[in-house]
Amino acid sequence: MSHGALTTEQLMHDLQVHQVELQLQNEELRRAQLALELSHARYFDLYDLAPVGYLTVAASGLIVEANLNAATLLGMARSALVKWPLSRFIVKAHQDSFYQCRRQLLETGQAQSCELQVLRGDGVTLWVRLIVSALQDGSDAPALRVVLTDISERKRLDEALRETNKNLELAKQQADRANLAKSEFLSNMSHELRSPLNAILGFAQLMESGAPPPTPSQQASLDQILKGGWYLLDLINDILDLAVIESGHALLSMEPVALAAVLLDCQTLIEPLTTARSVHISFPELPVTCLVQADPTRLKQVLINLLSNAIKYNQVGGSVAVRCDSPAAGRLRISVRDSGPGLSTQKLGQLFQPFNRLGQEAGSTKGTGIGLVVSQRLVQSMGGEMGVESMEGVGSLFWFELKIAGAESAGTACAVRATQPVPPPAPPLHHPVRRTVLYVEDNADNIALIARLLAPRPDLRLIGAPDAMRAMAMARSLAPDVVVMDINLPDISGLEVLQLLQADPITRRIPVLALSANAMPGDIEKGLAVGFYRYITKPIKVDEFLQALDEGLAVAGKSA
Repeated sequence: MSHGALTTEQLMHDLQVHQVELQLQNEELRRAQLALELSHARYFDLYDLAPVGYLTVAASGLIVEANLNAATLLGMARSALVKWPLSRFIVKAHQDSFYQCRRQLLETGQAQSCELQVLRGDGVTLWVRLIVSALQDGSDAPALRVVLTDISERKRLDEALRETNKNLELAKQQADRANLAKSEFLSNMSHELRSPLNAILGFAQLMESGAPPPTPSQQASLDQILKGGWYLLDLINDILDLAVIESGHALLSMEPVALAAVLLDCQTLIEPLTTARSVHISFPELPVTCLVQADPTRLKQVLINLLSNAIKYNQVGGSVAVRCDSPAAGRLRISVRDSGPGLSTQKLGQLFQPFNRLGQEAGSTKGTGIGLVVSQRLVQSMGGEMGVESMEGVGSLFWFELKIAGAESAGTACAVRATQPVPPPAPPLHHPVRRTVLYVEDNADNIALIARLLAPRPDLRLIGAPDAMRAMAMARSLAPDVVVMDINLPDISGLEVLQLLQADPITRRIPVLALSANAMPGDIEKGLAVGFYRYITKPIKVDEFLQALDEGLAVAGKSA
């Protein structure tokens, strides 16, 4: 075979091989093209059907591309959106927000977001959140990719929440004003009721202890006056106490309280009632380390109420037992069990209702029907709880629980010991030297009452001052041993008079005793806080007043 024929055959073979290679490359290109088309279709499906709106905005501000969700949000067809400026759809008052967002994007190169209102094609406005980013093409004013999310519902809820908070704040302000007005009304009512009661009960006590003693008929009348007067005072106190507690303005001084000392005080206070009713009462004696978290005054109030009820509604010659135990770690339960008639299931359900005396209204035992309600509210305010168990014909058990303070376990801190006798009361103070008492009071009846009370005391000289100015002058010139101060004076408040006395070097050491018909808890706390050594409320109990007066005289004697 010649050399020329061989060359031609080789060329044909090479051409065939090349043709096969081209066919393979074309096939690969077709497959790549198909994959690209599928990928492109998937991209546009994702783009068009995305749950948020996508817009491509040219540097000129014209919309050049939009997905279906963007068209739906703006209320126009996709084709109609193209070539429209984006600013046309932004509410005029919010356009500055968009321009500022765009400026920050161009300055920082970082995506920016803002919330603004847009105007749909049908004129309806809605809130959207915009996320703006730049399409990187290397130009100074690149096109923008804008993501829109409808936040109208969230904005509606935010506005509803703001409106609710505003209404709540207005309601709170109205409630505060109502509570303030209620407190002022209660304080004024308390003062107006206590002032005449002070004269009624004060003079009745004087007549009862006068010489010669009252006849049996007069004593019976005095007993009715005193019984009715003290009952009315209890009713006033209970109503005011309940009103203050339920208004949420009861001021509590929570502190670790030695329960043993409180029980001992209660035992002493309740003893006359147990003697009168021939009721035997037993108390546990706790170690001084047994402390409960409570307000000491309110704790004693709760205990006295439960004890007096257990005695009053008991049978003559019955029994009352006070017990302490720990039902759970860190909790102490104080229970009062009586041997009275007990309560039915129906009456138990009505027990803590104000003014409900469970059918005892016609009985000889007086009561207001408020004490238990007040006690329950007070225990709850001190972080505890109160309950009752009762059975007809057997008796009742009232209990309340409080948190143990400063102890790891009730077993070690509050272990019960044997009962010890109550120490006898201290003998009354006697003052052989004549002392001066200055009584600052504008009510003539009240001055006459105190004068009658102190008449049997030759060791005391009473001087009256009807207003603050004369009181200050007398205090400086006479140097009284004790000042008894009314709060509501015709010129300035007794609280201000006390401050003037304390500021004067001549009178600053004189003990001042408050004697006022302002008997709300806040009044008493305020008075003690400014410097009265005791705060006695009208109507007075003669023994309590004389004891407080003697305390002031003892202090004056030490500082003389």
